[in-house]
Amino acid sequence: QVQLVESGGGLVQPGGSLRLSCVISGSFDRIYKMDWYRHAPGKERELVASINDSGKMIRYADSVKGRFTISSDNAKNTVDLQMNELKPEDTAVYYCKALIYDVRTGSGNYWGQGTQVTVSS
Repeated sequence: QVQLVESGGGLVQPGGSLRLSCVISGSFDRIYKMDWYRHAPGKERELVASINDSGKMIRYADSVKGRFTISSDNAKNTVDLQMNELKPEDTAVYYCKALIYDVRTGSGNYWGQGTQVTVSS
């Protein structure tokens, strides 16, 4: 059973920083891609950042470019999101997602339970 567990959310003032972490555990053969999404009340779920297994393909939503940095550690099966210069509009529940391959079941997308980020003074 694959599990994704996020941590690092919280309350921060505008202009502050937070670092989110996601640990992927369980039985599988390969992680193809890892993403961070966010979902704010009344808004569509948004892809914030994405990184592939080699770390060479990285992309960001326009709204976070220059402020957020995604990184991964393949040896530890973790993906982090460093968030700087946070704005009130960054307030949302942040979710980790991974595209994972298992030789027994094929490829599938797995989600974490989410972590709340609130940017407010």
